[in-house]
Amino acid sequence: MEYVQERIATLHDFDGTVPAAPTDRAAVVVPLTERDHASLAAERVFSRLERVDPARVYVALRAAPGQLRDVVRWVDSFDLEGEVLWCNAPAVESRLDERGLGGDAGKGRDPGKGRDVWLALGVAARHDYVVVHDADATTYSVAHVPKLLFPLANGFQFSKGYYARVENGRLYGRLFRLFVRPLLRALDAETDHLLVDYLLAFRYALAGEFAATSEVVRSLRVQPGWGLEIGTLGDAFDAAGFEGSAQVDLGTHEHDHRAVGGPEGLGDMCAEVGAALFRALAERGVDLDYDALSAAYRDVARATIDQYAADAAFNGLAYDPSGERDQVDQYAAAVRAPGEDRRLPAWNDCELDPETVRELSNGAIDEATAD
Repeated sequence: MEYVQERIATLHDFDGTVPAAPTDRAAVVVPLTERDHASLAAERVFSRLERVDPARVYVALRAAPGQLRDVVRWVDSFDLEGEVLWCNAPAVESRLDERGLGGDAGKGRDPGKGRDVWLALGVAARHDYVVVHDADATTYSVAHVPKLLFPLANGFQFSKGYYARVENGRLYGRLFRLFVRPLLRALDAETDHLLVDYLLAFRYALAGEFAATSEVVRSLRVQPGWGLEIGTLGDAFDAAGFEGSAQVDLGTHEHDHRAVGGPEGLGDMCAEVGAALFRALAERGVDLDYDALSAAYRDVARATIDQYAADAAFNGLAYDPSGERDQVDQYAAAVRAPGEDRRLPAWNDCELDPETVRELSNGAIDEATAD
């Protein structure tokens, strides 16, 4: 237990209190795939949301037409104001293609979870506040949404969750522990840009749980892939800054884990996270020597491994320093200049009307689920 503040307001959970929060003025966005619905974790999340009773829950769904009926019925089975936004509905995809926003602008790449979240954010911004979180946390609590909303009702514009990733007798959160955090520390030694200080202030910069005012939500240029969380923080830096940002303690977090290698493994995720970070710095005029930064990152990350080894031993946790050093070597390949900018436009600057997306989705769902 500790009570230390960062450069952003850090709200600790000292006694498990659920703070008073304007849930009746908030929408909750939950990205979901057809394989995730009805899982034990998703059941827990939506049953807890019943008790939170937000104004609206928008399920940003990516599913095949044949699976749609089951998912919609499952969402409708919960006692909450839920609405499925079918993000890859043919009519929605067609309209996005017309605007150059479909399938990564026709390049044949999966637009990713980030685009689904972006679509739902546009619709959800009709409400005063928007909360975003995944549906795979087996430790999800009725306190999560109120905790994330509390700062917004008390003068802040953006809030993000942080938590410990410890389960099954070992430390997780590898991409953040072994890549993002040591990379930010290496960058801090190379540049004095305030964005680096801002990112370092967040105790879990890759947490998917965040909340923002509708004004901030409409200003976000969302990354379509795994750079979603870092990219969001980059825009939050501009929209809310240190004084307008807060982070809240969500306790201990358990959810699905990914392998390091293979398609959509941590190695692939790392490349997109790094690209999002370096693009945010480049557009703010930060010029980096990537070879020197890669070497500095390795040094910091390897020293960090020694610290984690001591922490794990102190708590009786299993720890594999050699395996974590191997991961650092793999992640170092992501320390390179960012490629093309794949960000989606801020809804403030987008010609597409979110209500049109909603209408197209509803029509496609009605057609696909008609008896």
